[in-house]
Parts: sequence; C-alpha cells; structure tokens
Amino acid sequence: MYPVVAPGSFIRVLGKERWNVWELRRQIGVVSNDLHQRYTPTTTALEVVVSGFHSSIGIHGILADRVSAEQRDASEAALQSIGIAGLRDKQLKHMSSGQQRRCLLARALVHDPATLILDEPTSGLDFAASFDYLERIRSLARLGRNIVIVTHHLNEIPPELDRIILLKQGAVIADGPKREVLNGELLSEVYETAIRVTEIDGFYLAYPG
Repeated sequence: MYPVVAPGSFIRVLGKERWNVWELRRQIGVVSNDLHQRYTPTTTALEVVVSGFHSSIGIHGILADRVSAEQRDASEAALQSIGIAGLRDKQLKHMSSGQQRRCLLARALVHDPATLILDEPTSGLDFAASFDYLERIRSLARLGRNIVIVTHHLNEIPPELDRIILLKQGAVIADGPKREVLNGELLSEVYETAIRVTEIDGFYLAYPG
C-alpha cells in the first residue's frame, strides 16, 4: 500500500524533508513482526541488540569486527532495562515469542532514539506476553519517548497515546484525538463492516455492530 500523491504534497520525517540516512537511523528505533522473522534462530539475544547500532540483521562477517566494547556494554544495559539480562547468550530458537520480541525492543532502544516505531507490536504473542509488552510501551511513553504504532487492532493502542491517524487505501480519513477518531461510524467506513467501539480504562475495543 502506497500513499495517495496529490499536487503540492510533501513528506516530513521528524519535522524535516531531507535527512542523511545515517543520521536519521540514530533518531528512530523500529520493532516489527517482519524484522522479527528475518533473524536466524541461532542468533543470541546480545547479537540481536548489538545489531541495532548497525541497522543490521544480526552481527556477521565484517560487522563482527566493528562492534566496540562500548556497544556491547550498552547492549547489555538495554537487555537489563527490558528485564532479560539473563537471556544474553541464549539463542532465539530457545526463547518464547514474547522474549524474542523483547529482544527486538531492546535492539530498538539500544542507541537511545527519540522515537520508536512499532508495527503490529503484539502480533503472534499470547495474552500474557501481549500485556507485558504493552505495559513496557506504556512506561516508555510516560517517560517522554515518542511512540508511533502501526496497527489494525485498537487494543494495541495504549491510553498514553492520544493522536490517531486513520488511513484507507493510502488516504487519511481522520487525524485527531483518540476520542474523536476511534468511533464506530468512522471505523465502519474504513473497514466496510459494522463496528461498535467501547472504552475500558483508556483502552479501546472494537466488536461487531
């Protein structure tokens, strides 16, 4: 899916239209199911996190010689901050999906970016892992980290996030506060099916209308 281009349209990333890509990657941390699937099962937790400094999938070949002691120390600190320091040398194939996803979150945070982009963050996780992951995202938001979530599921949107952009076929249907955008009428239009919405403790849930 590509955005609809109109005359006079433009794109800004973090307020700028032009970036040096190497500078930009220091500003953003990314977690996605696609990224999750690209790591080989034998990659260790530490290798996953260290690769965040290089925007790579693991540490292989020449990259292994470019990993500094400072990067390894920062990676171990990131694992500690996410609560999985004990998984440092454990391979992904021996972890649960929730533990693997937390490794990717540590990878995204290791270079202390101002903004996190989370694409379908709880995809493939069970209830316990989903709730744990969302609580960690909430904590980051409360600490002032910019959080961008791409999702089809309303329950993945933490109460701390208020601005919602609703898209349909590449066009912006609505952009505004959560209470105004996440309503049954708009969602029914976008998904072309009857939807009702309810709010519980700041979380929004959708069900058939």
